[in-house]
Amino acid sequence: MNRYISIFSLIGLISTLLGAAADNRPNIVFIIADDMAWDDLGCAGNPNVRTPNIDRLANGGMRFTNAFLTISSCSPSRASIITSTYPHQTDAEQLHWPLPADRLTFTELLKSSGYWTVAAGKWHLGNFVKDRFDEVREADVSGFQLPTGKAAKEGKITQKVIGDARSGCDQWVPVLKARPKDKPLFAWLAALDPHRDYDKGILDKPHRPENVRLPPYVADTIKSRQDYALYYDEITRLDRFVGDVIEELQKQNIFDNTFILFISDNGRPFPRDKTTLYDSGIKTPFIVHWPNRVKPGSKSDSLVSSIDIAPAFLELASLSAPTIFEGHSFLPIINDPKLMLNRYIFAERNWHDYEDLVRAVRNKKYKYIRNFYNDLPNTPPADVVRSVSYREMIRLRNKGKLTKAQKNTFIQPRAVEEFYDIRNDPFELHNLALSSDHAKQLKKFRLALAKWQKETTDMAPPFRTLDEFGREDGQALPVRERPRPDKTEMTKRLRAYYENKK
Repeated sequence: MNRYISIFSLIGLISTLLGAAADNRPNIVFIIADDMAWDDLGCAGNPNVRTPNIDRLANGGMRFTNAFLTISSCSPSRASIITSTYPHQTDAEQLHWPLPADRLTFTELLKSSGYWTVAAGKWHLGNFVKDRFDEVREADVSGFQLPTGKAAKEGKITQKVIGDARSGCDQWVPVLKARPKDKPLFAWLAALDPHRDYDKGILDKPHRPENVRLPPYVADTIKSRQDYALYYDEITRLDRFVGDVIEELQKQNIFDNTFILFISDNGRPFPRDKTTLYDSGIKTPFIVHWPNRVKPGSKSDSLVSSIDIAPAFLELASLSAPTIFEGHSFLPIINDPKLMLNRYIFAERNWHDYEDLVRAVRNKKYKYIRNFYNDLPNTPPADVVRSVSYREMIRLRNKGKLTKAQKNTFIQPRAVEEFYDIRNDPFELHNLALSSDHAKQLKKFRLALAKWQKETTDMAPPFRTLDEFGREDGQALPVRERPRPDKTEMTKRLRAYYENKK
């Protein structure tokens, strides 16, 4: 308790001092894409996706090429970012669990120090921490969540909103216009794009299926390519709103004093990507733009984690990060791109539509994955199971026409351990866990994982959570309900379920 008192006393002192003069601390704009891969941008090496405005941020700032999320799952990823703790430390580690009210967030510290804090777009953090912002303009959940009851049986997200509101970005510029002009700004701008489901015709010039870039673990069919093209379309729609934000900041003459960070909350919504701990799930675009402070066109391959975001934002606001935060500010890397901030990054997979428990450790060269529930297949999230791309893979699987890499999500049981040489095997297709040549490295990573789990009190849950969807068809099962019970209530129900099952 004394620690919290000292934090807020310090903030109060800073606010008093700043009140005596103009508050010239930088504005902070944090842009979060929804379900977008790190490399599906022009500036990241995919010229077939049209992203001129995001590329503009990268060309005028710094792109971090080794930035990672702590989880490849929407709401737990956001909970981890806002608290600078790992998902299992938030008690919101499963999809749709609300962040508890007793969690300390960096936004409340910014708010108390004099920042006007606003969130616009996808919220997905529950109702207990909305007061950590001065204002929250939440996008309609129908844009990303399957309905309940009879509508759920159709297995299709039915968006109630129309036009630009479907992107989740329609309130981004309005909140910037509504900001108090006498306070520095912190804006949490969260898109729904490019989350499923996809609509045709959202661009005048849609992406062409023949131009998409497919990874080797996805079946290359015309239907799969059409699915990817619609995903590209949503990225380009998101890019338009990023351009609108840049234009509005310039109109208000605050662009030069605004720190912009662009990321994604998890990987693309396709097989073997979203929810997995492969790079296609946890690696994120990480673009920093800050005129006259960040060298244009610069890059850094230093390891950065999403838990490092909150301490960086607090440093920008001349605040110290609380000791309970797990991350470290990445700002020193801006001046020294070769600086080693993290020796390893850590990530986890928990329940997301389907039960699973996976942990991963990565450095610049190797990735270690530990599948604790290896009896379960590596099923992608339910919206991906229902997707055209996955239906194509099931069709080809039934005909015996999938390649070895494309069978990954169907293998049961799967390997207990996975070990990859990322530099030589970027798609993580060749598991080296049984290689005698890599035994020493494997042991090193096992020890690193064990140490991290002990230090962060990462323990297996007492009960396995039930699947809420069919693993073959992605359709809702009777146990599904919304809003989803929080961790305390869910544990209580599971205890009763397993005791009754005995």
